[in-house]
Amino acid sequence: MKQALRYAATAALLTMAAAGAAHAQGDYPNKPIRFIVPFPPGGGTDIVSRLVVNRMTETLGWRIVIDNRGGAGGSVGMEAAANSAPDGYTLVMGQTSNLAVNPSLYAKLPYQPLRDFSPVSLVSMIPITFMVSAKSPYKTVGDLVNAAKAKPGQVTFATTGNGTIGHLTGELLQRRAGVKLNHVPYKGSLQAFPDLLGGRIDLFLASLETAIPQVKAGTIRVLAVTSLQRAPVMPDVPTVAESGYPGFDANTWTGVLVAAKTPQPIIERLNAEITKVLDAPDIRARLATGGAPVKTGPQAFIALLKADSEKWGKIVKEAGLKVE
Repeated sequence: MKQALRYAATAALLTMAAAGAAHAQGDYPNKPIRFIVPFPPGGGTDIVSRLVVNRMTETLGWRIVIDNRGGAGGSVGMEAAANSAPDGYTLVMGQTSNLAVNPSLYAKLPYQPLRDFSPVSLVSMIPITFMVSAKSPYKTVGDLVNAAKAKPGQVTFATTGNGTIGHLTGELLQRRAGVKLNHVPYKGSLQAFPDLLGGRIDLFLASLETAIPQVKAGTIRVLAVTSLQRAPVMPDVPTVAESGYPGFDANTWTGVLVAAKTPQPIIERLNAEITKVLDAPDIRARLATGGAPVKTGPQAFIALLKADSEKWGKIVKEAGLKVE
C-alpha cells in the first residue's frame, strides 16, 4: 500500500512538473532575452543581428538585449551561449566562421556546434567583399594579383580575425591565383577600417554588410564580391569568378541558435517569429545583399552547416592553419 502511494505521489509530481514546464513554455518569453553577438559592434554579424532584434522588439514587444562578446574568431561568445541554460532566454547569432570553420581551426575548441547547440533559423547569406581604399591604385582583382606577383608577401590583406571567412577567402585566393599575401588579423571592422583608409593595409576582406556604409560614404572601393552572382545592391561590381577565377564562391551566412536541449516548443516559437521578420518586404530587401534567399528551417541550417564544415575544413587543412 505504501509503495503504491509512493508511486502515486511520484507520478503526481512528474505531472505537475510537466504541466509547469508546459505553462512556462506557453508564457514564453516572460523575462528579458539575451542575444549574444560573438563579434564586436559594427561588423556584418552585428549589423544583421541588430536588424533582426530591433524588428522583433518592435513587433512583438519582447525585451531582447544584445550582448557583444567578441574574441577568438567568435569562440568566446559561442562558448558563453553553449554554456547557457537551455530555456530559450539566451540566443546567439552564429555564422560560418565560428560554426563551420573553428572546429577545424582550433586545437581545443570549447564547444561543438552540432552537440552543444540547437539551430533555430538561418538569417542571411552574404558574400565577402574585396575592399580597398578609394585612394588605392588597385581598380580590379587583376591589379591586386599582379601587384602580389611582383611583390610576393608584401601585399597585405586584413580580416576581422584568424579563421574568419575573410581569412579563408584570402587563403583561397592565394591558391587560385598562385600568389603570396600577408594576412593582418584585426579584432573587428572598426579596428581595420582606419588602417585601410590610411593606406597601412592594401585590402580588407569582410562581409558585404560591412562594406555598404563605407561605399555610401565614398571612402572605399569594392573590387569584387565572392558570391557566384553579382550582389543586387552593387550590380556594377563583378564577382571574383568573373574576374578570372571561375567557380570562386565564399559566402558567409548567419543564423540563430540556442543551447542544446532547449524545449522544442520554444525553438518552434522562435523559428516562427524570426521567419516572420525575414518575410517582411523591407527586411527581405535589406538582407538580399547577396541575392541568395535563405531557408529558415532548422534542418536546412544543419545541412548547410555540415556542407560548409567539410568545404572550409579542407581549406584549413591545405593551408596548414591552426590556432592553439
